[in-house]
Amino acid sequence: MSLLLSLIIPTYNESENISPLIIQLTSLLDRTLEQKYEIIIVDDDSPDLTWKIAQDLSDQYPQLKVIRRQGEKGLSTAVMKGWEKAQGEILGVIDADLQHPPESLLQLWSEIEKGADLAVASRHVEGGGVSDWSLLRRFLSRGAQTLGLIILPGVIGRVSDPMSGFFLVRRRCLANSTLNPLGYKILIEVLAKGKIGWISEVGYVFQERQEGQSKVTKQQYIDYIRHLVRLRLSLWRFERFIRFGVVGLSGVFVDMAFLYLLSDSSTLGLPLTRSKIIAAELAIINNFLWNDSWTFRDIAQTQPGKRRKIKRFIKFNLICLAGLILNVLFLNIFYNIFDLNRYVANLGAIAIVTIWNYWLNLKLSWRSTDLDSESRK
Repeated sequence: MSLLLSLIIPTYNESENISPLIIQLTSLLDRTLEQKYEIIIVDDDSPDLTWKIAQDLSDQYPQLKVIRRQGEKGLSTAVMKGWEKAQGEILGVIDADLQHPPESLLQLWSEIEKGADLAVASRHVEGGGVSDWSLLRRFLSRGAQTLGLIILPGVIGRVSDPMSGFFLVRRRCLANSTLNPLGYKILIEVLAKGKIGWISEVGYVFQERQEGQSKVTKQQYIDYIRHLVRLRLSLWRFERFIRFGVVGLSGVFVDMAFLYLLSDSSTLGLPLTRSKIIAAELAIINNFLWNDSWTFRDIAQTQPGKRRKIKRFIKFNLICLAGLILNVLFLNIFYNIFDLNRYVANLGAIAIVTIWNYWLNLKLSWRSTDLDSESRK
């Protein structure tokens, strides 16, 4: 008999919570899915023997399976391990600490039955909230989400609660996707790499832990930031980025050459700031021509005509002008305050604003079709 749902519960030292959770989940799912589901507990070799308690429960609950991992830890990788062994058409995850109310699982399932590819339990939609969080904890949660929106706006912005660890997703939406999560937030990986169309959100109130200890640590926040950055880099088109870098390097030579011709005492001897502005603008023109005809050629060909090319150039110039302001600022800081050689100072300033220029130009100057292709990756 084919299974409809595989629900993964990653655990570590949840001996006091695992029994009541399994009792509640099986009671709910037996009425809704009868025998067409499985619950897979993936335990990271808990010292409190959570895995053993779960194994003992499997005699009473045949839909329950237990995986004991040894020498490996991590919530996201535990979920991945469970999904590898899962047989259901729908893959899900729920925490073991009873902070995710089990009854909300039926609401998520209802959204899947309506056709959703991904159903997410959210604290930030109607019916959602947190029970008794401190101001600091609320600030850290919202701060993490805001940071995610800055680094991965097209991913994080698709749901109201990207930090949720309680959701269901169709297996076919993850087919042929290489998931490589870091830390404890696997939903972000699913949103970034899965082929997710229809997303539904269900409000729930995040409960306070009654038993056991919280797993949230400083390291998890660090891993979250690393995960965001790694996803951002993986979603960029690497070949296009290499081309952009090569073009940028040519611009460095143009910039350096004209800075020398304009500012050196043996040539024109103009003031440094004025020389830098002129040299940078010439480098911007050089970079635009190469980027438009090579780096983003496929996109530029879909936007023919001089008017559109001029529009792209204006956007490119404005973005690079903002970068130029930063460039001039850092050049003067390095040269006047840190007393670096003017050319070393200029090279350092260029390096700092490179990411700025690439990111905004990717999103604005050549964005018509490039954003669509990015979002499909």
